[in-house]
Formats: sequence, structure tokens, C-alpha cells
Amino acid sequence: MTVTSTPSATVLPMLFTEVEVVSVERLSPSFARVELGSPELAHFGVDGDRFDQRIKLIFPDPETGGITSTEAADESWLATWLDQPASERGHMRTYTIRDVRGSGEQTTFVVDIVLHLEGDLVGPGSTWASTATVGDRIVLLAPRKGYPYGGIEFTPAPGADLLLVGDETAVPAICTVLEQLPADARGKAFLEVPVAGDVQDVRGPAGVDVVWLAREDAELGVPLHDAVVAHLGIPDAHVDVAAEEVDPDLWETPYYSSSGEDVPGDVAGVTYAWIAGESKVVTGLRRHLVNELGFDRRQVAFMGYWRRGVSMRS
Repeated sequence: MTVTSTPSATVLPMLFTEVEVVSVERLSPSFARVELGSPELAHFGVDGDRFDQRIKLIFPDPETGGITSTEAADESWLATWLDQPASERGHMRTYTIRDVRGSGEQTTFVVDIVLHLEGDLVGPGSTWASTATVGDRIVLLAPRKGYPYGGIEFTPAPGADLLLVGDETAVPAICTVLEQLPADARGKAFLEVPVAGDVQDVRGPAGVDVVWLAREDAELGVPLHDAVVAHLGIPDAHVDVAAEEVDPDLWETPYYSSSGEDVPGDVAGVTYAWIAGESKVVTGLRRHLVNELGFDRRQVAFMGYWRRGVSMRS
């Protein structure tokens, strides 16, 4: 790893640094695993488990190769960054830390990236990851030890049964959550992937049943929706994913402290649902949980990671 840290006059409350590709692995037809390193990652830190910890990656513009500089950045850098044309600053996207390896200046982040290479699902992350090689460099934003950052939405009430639901964009987050759950956790996870070759061997507690759904030629989100509503006991429920109305603020997550002191008595010990992926699919499932099954909104974390036909800037 040859990246050297670039000192800044200002210590930002997050890591904002250039990282280098240490290794690349094609996990499956639709997933690439990229390992990123920089001496600056020695300053990474979060309190407790990482679970679905989000970070930001800035990819070079596919046409010009333009990407932002991290030199002499101060706390106003984001506003300045947004003022630049994308051809010069690159493209920011959100990903989950799949794993953290090493320690100190040898710390690396593992990030799994979905390879949408055709149609309206193609994005700068997919384009970059499809050809990434060792030595390539991009820019990263991540939590700095000792500073608040957020980006962890998996916060179930202690003792709750779990319902984890996601399409391929949420697979890295769900797999990371599964691997960090306590041994006595119980529940079910549903993961939809493009093809059968994308099914992964993921570790998790014996009490959490993991169901992989390869959609193959089916409409995106339909296998996931139908499997979840069948599990919930709503056999006649169906959603026209293409026509579903989308809440413009499709991101709501409850938070409970690890001590459980702030958990309402009517929430602890029941099902906690974590649902992420394409916005229309998430909307339909959230409606079933809250409107038809009477889930308290404090029992459901739902996140529209992306929306078909809409370019997500960050």
C-alpha cells in the first residue's frame, strides 16, 4: 500500500482522505469486493458494533477522470464540492463497510459493490468497480475516532425478533449485521439478488434463518415482496412495484440505546424490521407492516437506498 497521508491544517470531524485499492475480488456475477487502504484509516473508529455503518466514496467521473482533492480541506469543503461540476469533482455514493482488516496505518476497509452494468441501473460506482485494479485511487469519507458521525441504522430494541429485508444494494449491510449479531439472536433475513450465482455463504446466529431469493427474469423486488408478505401471513397481498407511490422522505429509523433504558415497554420483545433497497419496494413492505399488521413505527427501520430511474447523488 503506497498511499501517504496528506496533513491538513484542519482536523475534520470525519476522515476525508484518498484511499488506494489494495485488492479486488469478483465475488459473483453481480458483486465485486474492493479492499481500500490508507494510513489515515488508523483514525477510524465507532462506538460499539459497526453493523450497517455507512461511508461515502467519491468516484472519478467516467468521462473525464475528474475527482475531488482532499488537500487543505476544511469544514466547508462539502459546499465547495457541490459547487463544482461533476466532471471535475467526481461522483459521491454511499456504501456499507463490509469488513475492517488490519490495524494502525495498515487498516483497510472491505467494500462490496453491486455491478449494475446495463440499463438504467448503471452508475459511477458500478462503472468504476467493474474495472478497478490494485493501485487505483478514490476518495473516502468515514467516521473519525472520537467524533460523532452517524450512519448506523440497525438499532433494534434489546431482545427483539429480527426481520431483515433487502435487495442486492442492501446485501452487504445485511450480511455485515448477520455476522455481528449475538449468538442468541433470532429472526429471519430475506435477500433478493439478480441471479442464483450471487447467493453468498454468510455466517450468522443459528436462530436467524437466511433466505436468498434469485429473481432471474422476475420483476425487481417482486420475489422479495412476495416472500416477505407470505412470511408475515398476508397471502393475498400484492404490490405493483412499477406503479407504487413513493414517499419522498423514505428514510425513518428508530434508535434505542444498548442499555435498553429508553425502550418503550410495548416495543421490547416484539419484531424489529430493518428494510432497505429500491424505494418503491421498501414503500410497499412498510405499508404492509404499519397499516395492515399494525406495527408500531418504532419497530420498523426503512430506508430507500435507491430509486429506479433516479440518479442518487450521495
